[in-house]
Amino acid sequence: MTLQAKSVAIVGGGPVGALAALYFAHDGWEVNVYDLRTDPRLEQRTTASTGKSINLALSHRGIEGLRGASPGLANMVMKHVVPVYGRMIHDRHGRLTSQAYDVHGEHINAVDRGWLNNVLLEEAEKSSGGKVKIHFGHQLMQCDFHSRQLKFMTADGEVDVRADLVVGADGAHSAVRRQLMRVARVDFEQKYIDTLWCEISIPPAHVPSTKEETYPLDPHHLHIWPRKTFMLMSLANIGDDKSFTGTLFMPQANFDDIVYPLDVVDFFKSYFPDVVPLIGEENLVKQFFQNPKGSLMSVKCSPYHYLDRCILIGDAAHAMVPFYGQGMNCGFEDVQRLFELIRTTNSMTTALSQYTTTRKADLFAISDLAMANYVEMRSTVTSRLYLARKTTEELLYKYVPQLQIRTLYNMVSFSSTPYSIALRRSMWQGKMFSGLCIGTGLGLVGAASYGVYRFRKVFRNLISSD
Repeated sequence: MTLQAKSVAIVGGGPVGALAALYFAHDGWEVNVYDLRTDPRLEQRTTASTGKSINLALSHRGIEGLRGASPGLANMVMKHVVPVYGRMIHDRHGRLTSQAYDVHGEHINAVDRGWLNNVLLEEAEKSSGGKVKIHFGHQLMQCDFHSRQLKFMTADGEVDVRADLVVGADGAHSAVRRQLMRVARVDFEQKYIDTLWCEISIPPAHVPSTKEETYPLDPHHLHIWPRKTFMLMSLANIGDDKSFTGTLFMPQANFDDIVYPLDVVDFFKSYFPDVVPLIGEENLVKQFFQNPKGSLMSVKCSPYHYLDRCILIGDAAHAMVPFYGQGMNCGFEDVQRLFELIRTTNSMTTALSQYTTTRKADLFAISDLAMANYVEMRSTVTSRLYLARKTTEELLYKYVPQLQIRTLYNMVSFSSTPYSIALRRSMWQGKMFSGLCIGTGLGLVGAASYGVYRFRKVFRNLISSD
């Protein structure tokens, strides 16, 4: 049974909020989206001006979220992505090693965040028959959930609006979440990691003897320069640009040690020598000092709802560090899961309550996985034990699929397996792999011991016969 459509105020017009607007509109709701920004469709976006990566990794959960709103929309978006089939590991000598994501050729998809956001906003306005109205330049000041009233500040003064349901899709520093915490007992954890990030753009390469430009690196790989305690990673940009957006993740102490232009050049030549000629020393120094150094934050909270009045989705509910590429994908899945409950219950209170109950374990799990994947990407990807386990799990998945052994990355990125179940399965597989290694080791030790015993026995017999 589908609940009777009412009015909804979605605070936050990013990709997750815009997708939510589509879902609500398709179910007949009166939808108003309020965003603090000016209309991004009217702005000229560049990496340098925004200080944010212009690429996102769209994978299975995100695609399914788009498809749930509109199969045609999902198909259109997939025509504007760059497929990325694996990681390309760069060592300190410039040698390359490709690590495929999946033995069956599954891939993630690099997509321009700004372009996708604009497409979703356009689709929400265009396909809703006037049910979706988007209001920019609106800063949320107050939510009175009991009277269902919201107060916004605009350039023209205060604006009061009414909505039956408030959806908080306004990011890691969510104003809706702050208002929710005033009326509900919300457990809240905000955690910064000792890592800053700085964007380093890699320009297109020029094709010799022509005026054409091409990608400076293989565009179908996520490029990683793992250096134990820090790393550089880079993903191809979309369209005619042919550039790469690189991001240096490093503890603040390391950034503080780089003071002069020569320090930048020496640092990159020491740790990322193959990158320097792609960017040029002068351009590298300019970017390093001019581009902002951002912090990385993780947010966990619960519950995500209040009665039948409010629900948090996307980063407002679960901001995570970017190392699993699941932030947007998880947010899109939030919307899809929410509507599965709204469409199958006869009470909004029940739907929102069940959302908190069924989603919490998965959101906590992916937050922890994203944090752990930073260690994997900057260090573990070069470990022989990691590679041995990855190879073993992939071989079993390919040749003995009935065992249902899959890599954690496969379960997270290429399936709808709940995050918490994927984590538990991976931990179980890890124990089995460790047991296999220990058993194999003990078997080899036992065989060696028996060999030594037999040799000594034969040797003693030979001596005795003499």
